[in-house]
Amino acid sequence: MIEPSLTAFIDALPKVELHVHLVGSASVPTVLELARRHPDGPVPTTEDELRDFYAFRDFPHFAEVYEAVSSLVRTPDDVATLVLGTARDLAAQNVRYVELTVTPYTHQRAGMAMPAITEALDRAAGEALSLHGVELAYIFDIPGEFGAEGAAATTEHALRHPPRALTGFGLAGIEQMRPPYRDDFRAAFRAARAAGLRSLPHGGEMTGPETIWEVIDGLGAERIGHGISCLQDPRLVAHLRETQIPLEVCPTSNVCTGQVESLGAHPLPRMLEEGLFVTLNSDDPPMFNTSLTGEYRAAAEVFGFGRDELTALARNAVLASGLDEKGKQAILDEIDALP
Repeated sequence: MIEPSLTAFIDALPKVELHVHLVGSASVPTVLELARRHPDGPVPTTEDELRDFYAFRDFPHFAEVYEAVSSLVRTPDDVATLVLGTARDLAAQNVRYVELTVTPYTHQRAGMAMPAITEALDRAAGEALSLHGVELAYIFDIPGEFGAEGAAATTEHALRHPPRALTGFGLAGIEQMRPPYRDDFRAAFRAARAAGLRSLPHGGEMTGPETIWEVIDGLGAERIGHGISCLQDPRLVAHLRETQIPLEVCPTSNVCTGQVESLGAHPLPRMLEEGLFVTLNSDDPPMFNTSLTGEYRAAAEVFGFGRDELTALARNAVLASGLDEKGKQAILDEIDALP
């Protein structure tokens, strides 16, 4: 059990969330609302059935469920509803800033025009700040399963119709399906980086160190989603230690999708012992029955982290973010001012 004083500290800790997906961040009530709004979809319309629906056998099954929920997002208003729901939930956890990963190609495939998606994202970002006090930035990510087509469409959207708060360009999905499209993904990232977007791909979540090397060498990664397989390669660990490329670690997610046996077996503590730059994140929190605050609590309860370790993780997230120096310093000052 966590001491009540440490629980209170975690709740009060100002936070930054760097790895959370728009569709995956939809709360159970929001998903049920969408499912009932679109009853022809594949998602259950009762809470008990939905929670059973979120019992994942493995990552491919998780990807199927995620795609099913994505299929309920059919209008720009649906997109805005998801963004505002995420901002509301994060504000309740003292999150000051979030980089929200959006997969625009899935919305395009649902029939939404790029400018309409962008308008919804812009409107929602403004309302998130005014209503909830959460500053939003967006990452557009390529769904790796859709290969060259997904890469081209995501790049076009990012370059021709970007939301005002677009800060980064990512790559997610089932990593084992990437190799045939390596050149397409590399070309997309070259174009995005040339336009000033940060390279923020996933890597090393469900495959070995070779995927992490590819996002570093082939995609110019400035921050890496997950990266937990890095410990299998001492040379990669040394490189990550030297370069201090931030790794967005999502412990509960890794357990729920079968990448790690249990929280107690998660490599996060060893990654920190190796001197790697680690941030703590929630990924798809309602699908995994967690939250960003829940991840900090788990780190305290399972790994024995105290105030110093938890504060360091919170500061890392600020420093790894796309905020300007003034924005970073404001949150760092809040963190340091906690009694």
